[in-house]
Amino acid sequence: MSSRARARDSAAAAWRSIFDYIRATAADRVEVIDRLGLTPAESRAISSLDPNAGRSMRSLAEEWRCDPSNATWLVDRLERQGLATRVARDGDRRVKAVVLTPKGKRTRRDLIDSLYRPPPDLVALPQRDLDALRAAAGKLPARRANR
Repeated sequence: MSSRARARDSAAAAWRSIFDYIRATAADRVEVIDRLGLTPAESRAISSLDPNAGRSMRSLAEEWRCDPSNATWLVDRLERQGLATRVARDGDRRVKAVVLTPKGKRTRRDLIDSLYRPPPDLVALPQRDLDALRAAAGKLPARRANR
């Protein structure tokens, strides 16, 4: 077996383990989302909004990979909950930016803090394993450029 084939097999095994762990801990994330009174789509939306800068509906629809009408529907839901609002952009009142309200900023911070809290069984791993996992994960890009 070539070194390239071994690398693919090792990467596939590592990915299966990571993905299985993500799936096994999904209930923890659902619990957080439920506690905050959000749907999964709303949690994704609120986490993608910058707490200090507005985003256009077009940029949100592109990031969320949905039809602009779906983005509008989702932002409408966030507005009804008092989490976000639309404001006119400076220089062009036709273009609206979606911004988080103070309640939305608090909810986003709580969501992210809760989702980034490591599960107890991960914390229980030996320090050398955590260091190795962190080092390996740190080499991965945070976002793929060619989505």
